[in-house]
Amino acid sequence: MNRMAILFAVGILSMSVVSAQRQQNLPTDAPVDVFLTDKSKNPLPNEIVVFRSAKNSAAQYRELTDSLGELSVYLPAGDVYEYYVYDMKDTIPTKDDIKLLEIPALKPGQMYSDESPFIVNFTFQPAKDWDLEGCNFDNGKATLQPGSFAILDRLVSYLQRKSDQRIEVGGHTDNVGKKEANQKLSQDRANTVRDYLVSKGIDPARITTKGYGDSQPVDTNKTEAGRAENRRIEVSFLEQL
Repeated sequence: MNRMAILFAVGILSMSVVSAQRQQNLPTDAPVDVFLTDKSKNPLPNEIVVFRSAKNSAAQYRELTDSLGELSVYLPAGDVYEYYVYDMKDTIPTKDDIKLLEIPALKPGQMYSDESPFIVNFTFQPAKDWDLEGCNFDNGKATLQPGSFAILDRLVSYLQRKSDQRIEVGGHTDNVGKKEANQKLSQDRANTVRDYLVSKGIDPARITTKGYGDSQPVDTNKTEAGRAENRRIEVSFLEQL
């Protein structure tokens, strides 16, 4: 074989190798563009959108919306994804709050393109208040129990992410004891939560507190279980700064 034939053969072989490499390196993740608004079509910035794989529920992809309520994410093909907005308490939303996105599997040689992303127009109505479940105090005192810090730290993270959000921290008690004492205790507990948030760097100007005593029960005070429900801290969201 002469030199030109050898070079030609090597060139063909090299092209085959490159072609095979390109086939192996084709992107298998699909681009997804998300547009998140509330029911009034206002964009929702700084919200965490979660995509959870149906094949493997442990595989989750979390992205933060920008100032226009938009985000982009790449998701592996050949799967169905549940998607929803992250709850501060890290609970799985109800079926009504979960939407589905199917990304078909690719055939050999196919790829997804940034020029043709999957589009997700997503409506979400943020809660107006949260019950800080797990925020507990010593009996008859405004001293936080150690197990309370997990939910409080999630609230800190939320307020850091939503830097213009103002809140009211409301304290509530059951009806055991005198009303005046319950009123003071509920105020003291709300103040304790505020002080913890401030100690973590949250601007105190963003936080108001109010003690409601036993005036707003959510359950019966005739049973211990009901009274436990009534002893709570609620966070209400006020107008943004």
